[in-house]
Formats: sequence, C-alpha cells, structure tokens
Amino acid sequence: MMVKLDKIYTRGGDKGETSLTDGTRAKKYNPRINAYGSIDESNAAIGIARLSTQGDDDEMLNRIQNDLFDLGADVSLPMGGKYESTALRITQEQVDRLEQEIDLMNENIDPLKSFVLPGGSDAAAYLHLARTIVRRAERLLVEVAEKEEISPIAIKYLNRLSDHLFVLSRRANNNGKDDVLWVPGKNRES
Repeated sequence: MMVKLDKIYTRGGDKGETSLTDGTRAKKYNPRINAYGSIDESNAAIGIARLSTQGDDDEMLNRIQNDLFDLGADVSLPMGGKYESTALRITQEQVDRLEQEIDLMNENIDPLKSFVLPGGSDAAAYLHLARTIVRRAERLLVEVAEKEEISPIAIKYLNRLSDHLFVLSRRANNNGKDDVLWVPGKNRES
C-alpha cells in the first residue's frame, strides 16, 4: 500500500475533530486519538534517539519506527466494519521479533542491582524518554480497550516495546556498565 499526500492541510480539523481511518469523525481529545497520538510521539522520540545510535541498534530502531506506523494504522481503524478484511493490524510476529531482540541484547548485560535512572549516554537518555512515551501510549490504549474493541496484540506490542527500549538503553550505556543507578534515600540527609 502506497500513501500519496498531495495536500498537507485539509482544514478538516479546524473545529476540533479529526477522521479515523474508516471516515468516522472524532474529537481530537478522544481517547483513541490520544492513544495513537502518543504512538506517533514515541516514534518521534525514537527518531531523536537514532541521532545517537548506529549499526544493529539503529537498524532495530528503524524497524520499530515502521512498526509504529503500522500500529498507528491499526489503532486508527476501529475493529470490525467494512474495512476489517483489508485492515493493517500489528501481528504477533512483530511482537515475537521484539522478544527475540530483547533476549539477544540481554545476554551481554549484567543483571540489575537497582533501578536505572534515565541517563548515561545521550542514546540511553533518549531511549528512556521514548520508553516512557510508549508506556503512556500503552496506558491510553488499555483505557480505550475498556470501552471499545482493540487488538490485544497492539497492547502487547507496546508493552514489549517499552521493555525493548529499556534493554536497548542499557546496551547504549556500555551494556549496563555506565547505567546511572538509583540510590534509595541518597539525598535525604546532608
């Protein structure tokens, strides 16, 4: 499927509504719109992280960015209806790929002895930011799923993606050796 955009503005959203993929109009603050807006935001944060990554890490993030567009398409089209037979839905294979990559990366990283503070290298800090945005998208999508049918694989993908970004951030911190660790109560007394 190829997308062609001749005109960037349509004026269709000037009154606070936008269209879902099936043509249904929804308020811009609709929970479904918020969910795929956060998916888009996480994609942008990953784009920033990619400014500081290379090699296999950058290739994984490139695939993930494409997956996030698939996921946005999935979430923007309500389940069922006349478009379901041609709907672009996130797949279990995309989730499985994330799990395989997590397992491979984690083989070379020491187990954690404390929680990790976002930071260390630039790449790690950006990946942590992307991870927290993905977590928000996941929370919002779970909220939508309480009222409307949502692909359970879409929620699973976001859950696994946040884990992937966490492990990748540790890998970007010299396989966890340069992680910034939380020291409980460190600053309570002078």
